[in-house]
Amino acid sequence: MSEFRQEVAARVAEIPSNIELCDSAKLFTRASISSKYSYNFAWQGRPIIQYPQDMVAMQELIWQVKPDLIIETGIAHGGSLIFSASMLALLDISEAIEGGKTIDPNISKRKVLGIDIDIRAHNREAIEAHPMSSRIEMIQGSSIAPEVIKQVQEVAQGYERILVCFDSNHTHEHVLAELEAYAPLTSVGSYCVVFDSIIEDLPADMFPDRPWGPGDNPKTAVWEYLKAHPEFEIDKSIQHKLLVTVAPDGYLKRVRR
Repeated sequence: MSEFRQEVAARVAEIPSNIELCDSAKLFTRASISSKYSYNFAWQGRPIIQYPQDMVAMQELIWQVKPDLIIETGIAHGGSLIFSASMLALLDISEAIEGGKTIDPNISKRKVLGIDIDIRAHNREAIEAHPMSSRIEMIQGSSIAPEVIKQVQEVAQGYERILVCFDSNHTHEHVLAELEAYAPLTSVGSYCVVFDSIIEDLPADMFPDRPWGPGDNPKTAVWEYLKAHPEFEIDKSIQHKLLVTVAPDGYLKRVRR
C-alpha cells in the first residue's frame, strides 16, 4: 500500500505541469459554476451544494484526522452537516469493529456543530428528522457574533481532535473574522477548510448580486490570515489532486501550535 501511495503522490506532483489537463479543469470549473452544477447533488437525501470532488477530499481528511468534533459555518439545506455526521458515524463503526465492540448508533461523543445566521424552519425540521441528527448540533446566529463565538468555544473545550469548515458569508472581512475566531480551534495535524476561495479566480461579473468578488473573498482572507499565522500551511496537494475544486488555497493544515 505504501508503494501505491507513493505512486499517487508522484502523479499528483506532476499535475501542475500538465497544462492541457489544468486548462481543461479551469474551463470546466468556470462553466459549471455558471450553470450551478454544485446544486445538483445531495447527501443522504439532503441538498449539499458542493462539488463531488471536494466531498471526496473531505472524506479523505475526516478519515485521516479522525476528528471528534467538526465545526461548520453555513448550513443551508443541511447536506454538509449530514455528510459530516455520516462520516463520523463511519469512524465510530470502524473503531468498534477494530476493537471487537458493539455500539449504540445514537450514542457517540463525536459531533458536528453547525452555525448559520438563518436556519430556515423547513431545513431545521428536515435535519432534525434525519437519522444522523443525534450527531448534529446547530446554533442560529452570525458566526462572527461574540456570543456565538463564545458558544462554539465552550463546546470545543470538550473535544481533542477538531476539524473546521467555513462556507457562510464569503466576503474578505467575514471570512477573516471566522478564521481569527475558529481556526485556532483546529487541532495540530487537522484542517481548517475555507470553501469558495475560487471566487478570486473568477470574473467579477459572475457575482453581480453578491457583496464579494475578486479582491474581496475567502481566498484573500486566507492569504491575509496566513501572514500572521505560520502554524497553518496551504496543502496544495489537495487542489492539485482534485483539479476541480471550489477551495483552491482553502485546504489549510495546522502543522504546529
